[in-house]
Amino acid sequence: MGRDPKTPKTPTVSQVTDKQTGSDMHHELQTLADPDAVARAGAAFVAERARVAVATSGSFHFAVSGGHTPWAMFAELASETVPWEATVIYQVDERVAPAGDPDRNLTHLTKALGSAPAQVRPMPVNESDLPAAAASYAAVLPVAFDLVHLGLGPDGHTASLVPGDPVLSVTDRLVGLTQPYQDRVRMTLTYPALARARQILWLITGEDKKEPLAKLLAGDTSIPAGRVEAAASLVMADRAAT
Repeated sequence: MGRDPKTPKTPTVSQVTDKQTGSDMHHELQTLADPDAVARAGAAFVAERARVAVATSGSFHFAVSGGHTPWAMFAELASETVPWEATVIYQVDERVAPAGDPDRNLTHLTKALGSAPAQVRPMPVNESDLPAAAASYAAVLPVAFDLVHLGLGPDGHTASLVPGDPVLSVTDRLVGLTQPYQDRVRMTLTYPALARARQILWLITGEDKKEPLAKLLAGDTSIPAGRVEAAASLVMADRAAT
């Protein structure tokens, strides 16, 4: 059963708008009480965007990052009215690891979706030729994403765009491969792919995100997250992160 499909009011503690100085990206910030509140608000926002996209164009193209925060959001989506049959889910990034491995974002995404009949287009990280696999994934990406979910690491990384990695400089490909990061090579959407987002939703929780979040909102391009460009950006963060 779902909630009333009317546009939900996102619960917020505060809402501010930050004009960045180091990049042209504009972020709206919503500060919420705790990680549970971020998950609920994120789910309501995703459901609303899905309904609007399907009503407008017949489909909802949604790219999802890994991490604990999106899985909590997906759990909350079970209580929302979502047009799953018209939803296509892409991966923002994935670790090169065996199918079913707990390190794989897909493992957790599949579990979080449960029986929801969304179309999932996983990154082909088990192919023997990873550069060719990255190119093949780029070929199935939509011209525009209705929504891209991103997280933020304590080191300022987002997706698998990590500090110092050559993938940060990729401008001619939509999907790239990283050097080993935390013991895993990763496949990731690049900045040009993220720029296809009509809307980015950042879900950020925890005190260890305070410094990188401040840099993101200030437009500090010294962190990878600060270099993301898209048509619109909403940051949902808990009090600990702000």
